[in-house]
Amino acid sequence: MVLLAGDKHLPLAVLLPLALLAATGLGAAWALVPAWLQAYRGSHIVITTIMFNFLAAALMVYLMVNVLIAPGLMSPESREFGPAAYLPQMHDALTPLGVKLTATPLNLSVALAAALCVFVWLLLWHTPFGFELRTAGHSATAAVYAGVRPRRVVIISMCLSGAIAGCVGLNEIMGVHHRLLLNFTAGYGFAGIAVALMGRNHPVGIVLASLLFGILSQGGTELAFAMPAITRDMIVVIQGLVILFSGALPQLSRPGFEWLFAVLSRRAPALWNA
Repeated sequence: MVLLAGDKHLPLAVLLPLALLAATGLGAAWALVPAWLQAYRGSHIVITTIMFNFLAAALMVYLMVNVLIAPGLMSPESREFGPAAYLPQMHDALTPLGVKLTATPLNLSVALAAALCVFVWLLLWHTPFGFELRTAGHSATAAVYAGVRPRRVVIISMCLSGAIAGCVGLNEIMGVHHRLLLNFTAGYGFAGIAVALMGRNHPVGIVLASLLFGILSQGGTELAFAMPAITRDMIVVIQGLVILFSGALPQLSRPGFEWLFAVLSRRAPALWNA
């Protein structure tokens, strides 16, 4: 809505910060209610946030059909933004710096994503709040004895998560579609859960896992066009197998390794004495 109101009057240098502020602010506000329900009522955060997805979808349908739809269109989508609301493509942004890249859909939102990864890494491992968050995540009861207030940590961390999730819209709306439309997220939320689990909730691991899933998704789309025998469903199966082998099956070897280390620890004194 910020872009629709200002794309004809404001330059990108003003529109981008305003859109970023709106996206992060609304994302944080939307996550506040599930955060409060978990902190003060013990509701499961996964269940409440999935339920809120349906509320968000219903709200978007109402807005697109009754408020934001472009005049004369049958499909529920807004008018196309003006050029001032387009995120520059990376090959266009780097050309003035003397760096030549092949023209691709990659836009400046990748720089924002990289900055957010660094921010999360610094927040988690180099700030007092990051220590509180990791402590409360491992054991809320132990965190209380360490002087941490788990409810406060839950609400702040959830609002930060909602703010970061809201930034996804910048890529899709300003960088790809250049208009507001329904289902522009294309299931990225559920894919994000898989990426986070595969990356072991660490920014470095998440970056690597997201690259893998991006390659599988985009590569699968290209292969589906070039080789009709390879369908989109096959790519989804491959993604599921990656999650299975990297997330679940490694735990199967844990008992064996524990037994091996226990045997080696019992034999270690005899080896040292020899």
